[in-house]
Amino acid sequence: MPRRPMHMTGADGADLRAALRDLRTRLGAPTEFPAAVLAEAERAVREPRLPDLDATDLPLFTIDPPASRDLDQALHLARRTRGGYRVHYAIADVAAFVTPGGALDAEAHHRVATLYFPDAKVPLHPALLSEGPASLLPGQTCPALLWRFDLDSAGRVETTEVRRALVRSRAKLDYEGAQQAIDSGTAEESLALLKDIGRLRETLEQERGGVSLNVPEQEIVAHDGSYALAYRAPLPVDGWNAQISLMTGMAAAELMLAAGAGILRTLPHAPDGAVGRLRRTAGALRIDWPHHVPYAELVRSLDPHLPSHAAFLQECTALLRGAGYTVFTGGTVPDPVLHAAVAAPYTHCTAPLRRLVDRYAGELCVAAVAGAEPPPWALSALDALPQRMAGGTKLANAAERECVDLVEAALMKDHVGEAFDATVIDVDDHAPLVGTVHLEEPAVVGRVESPSGPLPLGDRIRVRLTEADPGRAKVRFAPA
Repeated sequence: MPRRPMHMTGADGADLRAALRDLRTRLGAPTEFPAAVLAEAERAVREPRLPDLDATDLPLFTIDPPASRDLDQALHLARRTRGGYRVHYAIADVAAFVTPGGALDAEAHHRVATLYFPDAKVPLHPALLSEGPASLLPGQTCPALLWRFDLDSAGRVETTEVRRALVRSRAKLDYEGAQQAIDSGTAEESLALLKDIGRLRETLEQERGGVSLNVPEQEIVAHDGSYALAYRAPLPVDGWNAQISLMTGMAAAELMLAAGAGILRTLPHAPDGAVGRLRRTAGALRIDWPHHVPYAELVRSLDPHLPSHAAFLQECTALLRGAGYTVFTGGTVPDPVLHAAVAAPYTHCTAPLRRLVDRYAGELCVAAVAGAEPPPWALSALDALPQRMAGGTKLANAAERECVDLVEAALMKDHVGEAFDATVIDVDDHAPLVGTVHLEEPAVVGRVESPSGPLPLGDRIRVRLTEADPGRAKVRFAPA
């Protein structure tokens, strides 16, 4: 949720850094890579398994945060002579560097996914690999899984291909710069087409009943040797870029389903109670949600720049709980098969530098398009992947959540005892004295406990900050 950044002092930053180190220890986050893993990574960097196809003439570009160096995806967009569009989407080929059953592979299965902390990143692969030859950095020739999609004039996929190729990105763009270039009309055609194709894909998403949450991104940023909270409402180009990734994940799922073996990312439909709770939250935030308006339609109408809408979008993420992975082999149709938010079969396959499962999905898709049997190392690991990914996802979510709790407590700890204006946006059904408040200034969300009398859902009240101690106590409020 957008809230005014409150900068910490240098001393607070030191306390927070110590708390973050303790947090990594408590969560059991991996530390340094073992010597055998680093040695194998060095050998892999010197001797990668390179493909025969040379596609380095394709003028690809990436869109990522400015400081990112582990670049998974690069794209090129063009118009087709007879109408429609052609999309090339290159995904880093981690399998070109990782030997199945080796030390690097075993460590990746242990780590599962990259973990992000305000003061450090715990990567899935050693940086000499994931931020070096395996990354789609500009000007660097590297192996990739090169997807090619032919789309009709409405943005629907007509044909899909994926094969290994050598690629070379021409430019590393960031979201703000890409948006500015598109808006000003100075973008090259390949970038400018991202708006056209992205909008077409958004329309198709709406038609099939899918929904993408434009939740403001909360960032913990360095500030004068300390840390502060910053919020970034997504730009339109974020959504357009995400649509290319979604399209690839849907195409990958269809390829694996047709081949009879694969792993899907699935999400059940939210229970009625969860939707009912969201309706209460919408009312509390004074968001008009007529009963005849579907949830997906309401979400598309919201403006993430508005604090109340941003607060509601944050609450909407509760409907995404329950996502998991479904493995299938032998030509059986998996159950479940759909991802409720995508409203189609879908899989993770576009971030192999940062997520383990994507390497396997990509490998199965390459085999499916070639009409070949998947390599035994990929098939043999499938059954264990859902449990591994579930554990890794749980750890990543805990790290993200507790990092925000730590920073919020550090930012607010000097304000204990002060009173704030707030709105009660949620009340526990089974404990009406407990709920959640959204402060107006600063725009903080926290738990509130009433010593007497139920909390008034949707009402504005005065609350007093009772606790905020980084590493010891989360931000807590009580009615003033």
